[in-house]
Amino acid sequence: MHEKVYGIIAAMVTSMNEDETLNEEEIRNQVNRQINAGVDAVFCLGTNGEFYIQSEEEKLRVIEIVVDEVAGRVPVYAGTGCTGTKATIDLSLKAKKLGVDVLSIISPYFAAISQKEIYNHYKSIAEAVDLPIVMYNMPARTGNNIDPDTVAKLAKIPNIAGIKDSSGNWDNLKAYIDVTKGMNFSVLSGNDSLILPCLKEGGHGGITAVANIYPKTMVSIYQLFKAGDLEGAEKAQNSIASIRSCFKFGNPNTVTKKATNLTGYPVGPCRAPFNYLSDEAIEVIKQTLAKDKENGMK
Repeated sequence: MHEKVYGIIAAMVTSMNEDETLNEEEIRNQVNRQINAGVDAVFCLGTNGEFYIQSEEEKLRVIEIVVDEVAGRVPVYAGTGCTGTKATIDLSLKAKKLGVDVLSIISPYFAAISQKEIYNHYKSIAEAVDLPIVMYNMPARTGNNIDPDTVAKLAKIPNIAGIKDSSGNWDNLKAYIDVTKGMNFSVLSGNDSLILPCLKEGGHGGITAVANIYPKTMVSIYQLFKAGDLEGAEKAQNSIASIRSCFKFGNPNTVTKKATNLTGYPVGPCRAPFNYLSDEAIEVIKQTLAKDKENGMK
């Protein structure tokens, strides 16, 4: 396990005003909310942070705000993955200069790519930027899967510190754990439902969207597991099934932001066009949150 890549890492939404500009005050509020809940790190500009629809100037401003507000209390992860290798290196170097601790780098996307090209991409970034790198596997969005054999080769590069698997494919996640056992390398679940199974199998935690809604519940999964309370950890893990089921109603980022807003935290809308939920979907989310509140979710 890499020393900075473990536990519950909050995949923070990027708080916005109703006109879709950055809500800098609420970004700071959410940083403190996550740290107060006990997260092991905060992560800005991931998929839930809407990295795909922000300008470079906005991304750098988000990083600047988050690093400033965290003030060294926990590691700061930032998503710096771009379609091309050169652009990713450039953004990663800028993030390093702003004080980021760990880079989360999604695999190249849109164009077809081979495993050799994926390997070369990450190797080049690791050689150019002296920061821990967490690879980000999300085949449903990128159109490619980082194969376990490729991960095993990349894990030998010292500053490639881990991988977040958001494939939702348990066999793929387990294979990542198996091929990197005994290495200074961390495997994280990017699927909230698989965090505890990942830990049980020898993985190291999760990067979680649901932490925007229920940060203390997500933190408890890891803390209970580490304390040896498997029954408590299982209960906490199972408790998020109802809110996770709401993700089917639209873009999961939109559902996450809507639910966070409805719990009383004004993180604003997702940017258009990724911002629609039907009235029926919103009503189900409201009902789910109400039931979860009765059950002590927070």
